[in-house]
Amino acid sequence: METVSVNKFRDNLKKLVEQSVSRHEPIRISRRSGQDFVVMSAEDWEREQETLYVLQNSSLMRQLAESAKTHAQRKGYTPTKEQMDEITGI
Repeated sequence: METVSVNKFRDNLKKLVEQSVSRHEPIRISRRSGQDFVVMSAEDWEREQETLYVLQNSSLMRQLAESAKTHAQRKGYTPTKEQMDEITGI
């Protein structure tokens, strides 16, 4: 993660925000008199929140583990061709 001073961030706000959004990389902003903060796109922040939700939800984690297990054993659900066409919109 790139780190820039709050002064550099202020002077290059538009460029740095565009860089963060287009590269999907957060930027750490350091402040001389306090704690640092991070700038990232709303889309990336929402994705991170969803990931944290899943990781903190034991029921969902069990479902993922079971799904990975059945997938590795090749015992998972396989949709028919018609179901796949419906799922993919073909």
